[in-house]
Formats: sequence, structure tokens, C-alpha cells
Amino acid sequence: MKNKGLIITTIAFFLLVNTTYYWEGKLGLFAFPTFLILAVVYIGLVIALVRQVYLATKEKLRHKSRLFVVGLLTTVLALTFYRPFGLVDFDRLEGGDLLVAEREGAANCMTTLKLKDDFTFKERNVCFGVPETKGNFHLQNDTIYFDNVSLGRHEDEFYKFAVVKPSKYNKDGKHFDLTRYKSLTDTVGYELWITKNELNKLKDKSRTANIRFGNRAGRRIYSQLFVR
Repeated sequence: MKNKGLIITTIAFFLLVNTTYYWEGKLGLFAFPTFLILAVVYIGLVIALVRQVYLATKEKLRHKSRLFVVGLLTTVLALTFYRPFGLVDFDRLEGGDLLVAEREGAANCMTTLKLKDDFTFKERNVCFGVPETKGNFHLQNDTIYFDNVSLGRHEDEFYKFAVVKPSKYNKDGKHFDLTRYKSLTDTVGYELWITKNELNKLKDKSRTANIRFGNRAGRRIYSQLFVR
């Protein structure tokens, strides 16, 4: 079959793009070189499409196999341009986000932490790689504890717990930080800026997970910190 190699390359490219969610975090420092290679392949496929259209026009659209290749290339390139990270939002399928906090560091590096409604969390550090740290969390009074942590590639340790505090940088009473600590002796912590906070939705789920808030004072603290 003509253009068999081009067809295989196009399909492989499409599959890689649409499964990015599952493999990019496992590559570590190799993630960005891989994305650059995919970008080069995309450009190569655009050039191949132009050539195939030219040949199809020259042949007066007589060869169905060439028309199939043109259709396949057009579809894959258009979908990739429209959704460069895949057609399916796998992150949303894993559960709703109750809390999202992020922080941009040097060289435009971005740390994003998401707490899910099934008591799992995921942190992604997009810098010179895309390591992912995953695990579970539970609430106890005003504190979020991280459990069963699976460290991302090239990560040595993770934070033990975190609390929500009024923002240190925006004191309008409407912005909050998620300050994380590596131990009880950690007095400095590390802040992420909260962009979404719906932890109050866990109140009902907490009962089924045997997470109880001890007394009225504890509930009042929880409400002040999390219900915004």
C-alpha cells in the first residue's frame, strides 16, 4: 500500500498526543525534548499534507488511497491544532477539583496542586520536566494531611500537611494561600496561591469517610478557613 509509512506515522502521532496525560509525568526531564520532537513531527505532517494535496490534484483525484491519506492527515492535524493536549480531558474524568492552588517560579516554572473530591491529590511541576506527585489526603480540623504519597520523577520528598491562610500578598480578605509544611518543626512553609476552593463540599463526604470535626469550635474554624 502506498504511503504506508506516512499512515503509520500519522496514527502513532495522534495516539501519542491523545495519551499525553498518562506518559508526560513519567518522562521527567525528557518530557520537553519529547514535546519538541512531536512539534517537529507535526510540521513534517503539514508538509506531507501539502505534498499529498498537490499530488492528488495532479492525479485529478483518481486514486482513493491518496484521498484517504489526505483525509487522515487533515483530520489529525486539525484536531491536534484544536486540542493540542488531546481530545479527552482525563483529569476531569478522575474526579472534580475541590481545591486548586498554583505558583509560578523562576524561568516560568509552574507548580499546580489539585485536591479531588475522592480524597486524592495530584501535584504537577512544569519546568524542565513534568514530574507528578500523587497521593491521598484527609482533613482534620483546619489542617490538610497528605497520605500515601507517590513521589514524581526526580522528587525526594513531599509536604506532610497544609493549611489555608489569608494571602500574604493580597490583603483584601478575598484571596487565600495554601501553606504547606514538611514537618511540625517547619516554621516557614511554602505557599501556593489558591485559585479554587470548594473544600466545604467534603463536609458530607467526611461523614462517610469517618472524618469528624470534634466540636463546635473545630467546625467554626473549618468554616472560616474553607467555606468561601
